[in-house]
Amino acid sequence: MKTEWDYTELADAYMKRPDYALEAIDRMVEIAGLKKGDMVCDVGAGDGHLTRLLADRGLAVRAVEPNDAMRANGIKMTQKYENVKWSEGVGEHTGMPESTFKMVSFGSSFNVTDRQQSLKEAKRILVDGGWFACMWNHRDLDDPIQHSIEEIIKSYVPEYSYGTRREDQTDVINASGLYGDVVKFEGHVTHMVPVDDVIEGWRSHGTVHRQAKEKFDAIMNDIEKYLRGLGEGKIAVPYTTHVWMAQLKSASIEQNQTGGV
Repeated sequence: MKTEWDYTELADAYMKRPDYALEAIDRMVEIAGLKKGDMVCDVGAGDGHLTRLLADRGLAVRAVEPNDAMRANGIKMTQKYENVKWSEGVGEHTGMPESTFKMVSFGSSFNVTDRQQSLKEAKRILVDGGWFACMWNHRDLDDPIQHSIEEIIKSYVPEYSYGTRREDQTDVINASGLYGDVVKFEGHVTHMVPVDDVIEGWRSHGTVHRQAKEKFDAIMNDIEKYLRGLGEGKIAVPYTTHVWMAQLKSASIEQNQTGGV
């Protein structure tokens, strides 16, 4: 099953995107009470950015990715891990067995799904008391370089918006009625990134690509011209990793709330 957003042309550039803040990943694992060998499902795994970080912590990861090119890159990026297995699927229909995973994660992918259907699917494949988690890396738009890039984008697309990826996900999770209190936290990381990789990372930016349409190449050319004009081999790119987590309500609690016996 595929999504309506095709990342095939962006797959190779996506490999240049930055990793999440390690402090945020460690806290997520701690909150979910995960230990080595526990099974987790990483949905919309892309080329394996989050998958690798989970596997590094000894978790048994089932990476689900609908796009063939992205999944092929992910398999390549995680080939050294015996604790990672890949399959095709989407957030709404992962193809995973029910009541299997202690955590279901969405790394920069929850916003491209039907979020309520994805929350229901996560419930289906989670064990009782398992955890849902979603996260995104947000660039610090107050940083002078990042601010200048935003100005380039908006010069072509004045109404440019990041949409749901920069929204607080708390109300969305609560609306499902399936999970307990939402835990929200963040971690900070600054990557020193080669300018070539920054440029390639921008070429993978699906949000810009979708909104700019035929203007996308012109925007990328201007961003490249600006970044190379800085005269630096590497630039500092500050990120905040935002994470939302919630624990699946136990069957007994759900029955009490719905009047079940």
